[in-house]
Amino acid sequence: MESSRTWRYSVFPSFHGQDVRKTFLSHLRRQFNSKGITMFDDQDIERSQTIAPALIEAIKESRISIVVLSKNYASSSWCLNELVEILKCKNLVMPIFYQVDPSHVRKQIGDFGRAFKKSCASTTKEEKQRWIQALIDVSNIAGEHLLNWENEAFMIEKIAKDISEKLNATPSRDFDGMVGLKDHVKELRSLLDLDCDEVMMVGICGPAGIGKTTIARALHSQLSSNFQLSCFMKNIRGSLNLGLDEYGRKLRLQKRLLSKILNQKGMKIKHLGAIRDRLHDQKVLIVLDDVNDLVQLYALADQTTWFGPGSRIIVTTEDKDLLQQHGINNVYHVDFPSREAALEIFCRCAFKQSYPPVGLLKLAASVTELCGNLPLGLSVIGSSLLGKNEDEWKVVMHRLETSLDQDIEAVLRVGYESLHVEDKALFVRIAVFFNYKERHLVTAMLLDCNLDVEYGLNTLTKKSLINISRNEQIVMHKLLQQVGRHAIQRQEPWNRDILIDAKEICDVLENDRGTQIVSGISFDISIIGTVSLSQMPFKRMCNLQFLSVFKTGYDGKDRVHIPENMEFPPRLRLLQWKAYPGKSLSPKFNLEYLVELDMECSQLEKLWQGTQPLANLKKMSLLNSWYLKELPDLSNATNLELLDLRACENLVELPSSFSSLHKLKYLDMSGCRRLQVVPLHINLRCLELVNMNGCSRLKSFPDISTNITSVDISYTAVVELPETVRRWSHLRSLQMYKSRNLKAVTHVPINLTYLDLSETGIEKIPDDIKAVHGLQSLFLSGCRKLASLPELPGSLTYLSANECESLESVSCSFGQSTPYVELCFTNCFKLNQEARRRIIQQSFPYGWASLPGRELPTEIDHQSTGSSITIPLEGKNPFSAILGFKVFLVISPNYDAEESRNFTLFCRRIGGPIDATPVYIIPKPRAEHLVMFHFDLLNQEKYLEVDEEGRSSDGRNDYEIDQVYEDDWSYEIGPGEASEYPENNGNIDRLICDSGEDNIEGNKHIDCWSWLVLCFDVSHIVTTIGSLVWGGS
Repeated sequence: MESSRTWRYSVFPSFHGQDVRKTFLSHLRRQFNSKGITMFDDQDIERSQTIAPALIEAIKESRISIVVLSKNYASSSWCLNELVEILKCKNLVMPIFYQVDPSHVRKQIGDFGRAFKKSCASTTKEEKQRWIQALIDVSNIAGEHLLNWENEAFMIEKIAKDISEKLNATPSRDFDGMVGLKDHVKELRSLLDLDCDEVMMVGICGPAGIGKTTIARALHSQLSSNFQLSCFMKNIRGSLNLGLDEYGRKLRLQKRLLSKILNQKGMKIKHLGAIRDRLHDQKVLIVLDDVNDLVQLYALADQTTWFGPGSRIIVTTEDKDLLQQHGINNVYHVDFPSREAALEIFCRCAFKQSYPPVGLLKLAASVTELCGNLPLGLSVIGSSLLGKNEDEWKVVMHRLETSLDQDIEAVLRVGYESLHVEDKALFVRIAVFFNYKERHLVTAMLLDCNLDVEYGLNTLTKKSLINISRNEQIVMHKLLQQVGRHAIQRQEPWNRDILIDAKEICDVLENDRGTQIVSGISFDISIIGTVSLSQMPFKRMCNLQFLSVFKTGYDGKDRVHIPENMEFPPRLRLLQWKAYPGKSLSPKFNLEYLVELDMECSQLEKLWQGTQPLANLKKMSLLNSWYLKELPDLSNATNLELLDLRACENLVELPSSFSSLHKLKYLDMSGCRRLQVVPLHINLRCLELVNMNGCSRLKSFPDISTNITSVDISYTAVVELPETVRRWSHLRSLQMYKSRNLKAVTHVPINLTYLDLSETGIEKIPDDIKAVHGLQSLFLSGCRKLASLPELPGSLTYLSANECESLESVSCSFGQSTPYVELCFTNCFKLNQEARRRIIQQSFPYGWASLPGRELPTEIDHQSTGSSITIPLEGKNPFSAILGFKVFLVISPNYDAEESRNFTLFCRRIGGPIDATPVYIIPKPRAEHLVMFHFDLLNQEKYLEVDEEGRSSDGRNDYEIDQVYEDDWSYEIGPGEASEYPENNGNIDRLICDSGEDNIEGNKHIDCWSWLVLCFDVSHIVTTIGSLVWGGS
């Protein structure tokens, strides 16, 4: 690389002696000497027609070549051959057009052309062509033109400065170690397609503080040497140029770019064609950082034709729409780093290392979460915590929860301040009330706010201030939420339409200071003492639409005391009151406008009486409202989409009005343990998900919807499914775990992928299950009356039938449609011989199986009792090595282990990676069991661990290894694919098993291992490529 090379000369000059040696060149040499720049001196070299070898060597050993193109330069074949050699070396070249026009050099015309023709008269056609191409190439390189300077001395000074800067420009290490930067740069290099000769514009987009500028700087640092000219124009947004019209702003921006890229201070331009005129024949790299206005792009990069072939223009912005409008379709979106990467970014700033010190992991992870994985926040807060003690950390964390660091706010606030006043209002409402809420809900709640919500959401999305998730949730970064809250706090108190300060809210509610301007209240009651509200605390706030009362920390104390039947404002669209202290809502409560009702953890026993206008209600949550005894009439809630009744333990009955909820999509009643009555024929056409897990008194499940996709009635008393189950063609998941009264399932829905019948009373699986071609997981564990398994679909990848104590026959074959299958028949002691044969002889290449007993197939050649087995090839196999084998473990129980424990087995090669990859989980056996799985020698990621007594990580013995067996597998590899491992002495493969943690220090095992499978001594076969090995010693 150039950075590591030692150069003999800094500069090699190519010139015509009579033209410039005693004038221009002498002054240039003196200037170079004053700056410590060494320039090759050709005084001792004899001139001739053929360029001297010493001269060629000097060209190669010079970092930069200066070509002084004067009137008589082309009259010398020496000079022309010298130029050819310079361009052939591909070092840095700077042309100086001394009293000649670059176009005369390029086209060989004028005085320069006449001198060139004389030189060509006595040369070959091939050499002439080389000279012409060299002159064209050098004239296309950016350099200095004497005619552009009023004073030759100034030009010489500028040349010396430029050369000095180029000599000092070594590859930057400023970005080494920046977390994730390498991946970003790799992706962008691919997008830039640097081998393409077309001019390309590429955008880098993402929210403020995500690292766009850093990525662009790193790119510029790495790529600039590949271009004739380059510049990084930072913070273009900040170039406001107040007092100028649009033309003046464009002219100012062009002047700034050209001055920077040409390194000429005080440059003057008189028209907007200046960039095109100066750069159209130059290969340039230009980074336009933090662009926020189309005018800026029009001024600096309006057309690709402004720049020479191979040029790249990189634009960083928060506004995706701006890139689209300018026709920039190659856009790289910078995403938030992963949790692990964010923690490392923080640690590098806070601890100057990539991981937290011992004892500080939890604190570091908490701060990382508070920063929301935003790189700017992580670096600023991390740096501020450098050298601080734990108490100081906690102070900073407390501040982060309620306020922003001023450096972070200065960056993030810019995007907010650039918004239109209506978009600012929308931004603030999302920050305070609507983060993580569904888009259509927010649109409905802002219906009367005089805002163009859809346009505003699109604007905020394009400016990277919010994100719309795949499930249409509006997501705003938590630090941007703080920006919104700060925007409210900067307003004068009498102008605030949203109240968020707890003390201010207490004063307003207790002293009746509310006004018509207030549209929203966000009241965190965890930071106040107690407040007692009057019968009509909201009477002056007739335009209040959003009321959110919550606790950031739950302490069990009632901090807000309300009178019975306290009145709410008449136009509420959002009522969110966590731990509402009243037993019911006011009979005067106007529900006509309500879109969302969230009364989580309330003390409500009922909501309201009679029929209410509920046409706008879309979402209702009464989660953990333990005292709720009844639901109101919901017949008018015809647009309700989500109903959350989880853990409403005293709720006994769903009202008959449920049949009117035809827009309902999600019904969650898990934990309603007293629920007994559900309307039988409600058939809700939009219902997709029903969760009644834990409704332990529910005996019948209704004909609820033919469009249902997921049903969970685990831990219920349901006896049977309705007959209409055969018409549930959209059902994907059906869970009935521990519904012990369930005796039979007559039909299996045709599109099911997940079926859990564990610990039910079923005696038979319906035969039509074989037609369910998408079924992947089937759970039958603990079905003690199940006697046989019918033919199952070939799509099945997981079957759990452990503890099926009556199971005798298995009619199915596995692994037909998928290479990975897990079969668990632990403690199924009545399996007949045919069933055992079917299970043992499965041919799937990945996965595992377990069943009682120790009987093995007769075709197994190698087995051993004890801790190890060795299988030499002894010439039995052809010139190839088997890469995998089937392992059979005979395990026996340890009766001192816990009754309900499951264990994870892992597989690895000795010397393989320490991190374990699970192979399977096996329930605790009550007798000897056979466990079998395939072990792939090529897969470096999997490894098996089972220590000598099946010891788990807590030291308790759960099962014991009794025998190890091996069977050849079908995979083979030729010698050319084997890997060489020079440290291997025995030419054997080893497999170790352990159910506990890996006790390895370097390559030394510090604990005993139960057994080793030692096989494939192939040193006598693979002699030309070294030894085959799959692990260390």
